[in-house]
Amino acid sequence: MADQKLSIENLPDLLTVREVAEILRVSPLTIKRWGKRGKLPAIRINSRGDRRYKKEAVLWLLGIQARTS
Repeated sequence: MADQKLSIENLPDLLTVREVAEILRVSPLTIKRWGKRGKLPAIRINSRGDRRYKKEAVLWLLGIQARTS
């Protein structure tokens, strides 16, 4: 996905730190900080603990979608 621009219409359900940073136009470090503060909760996957973010939470931050759960 690095070669193509992300568009809101075709976002995957779970997004990487880099993808979220690109969508929100902030640095990946900012995304990680927001996760620690609870502004954008992360889901940890695999044994390395990689972060993934729900599409709905990102859209909510953009003001596009009502918050769910």
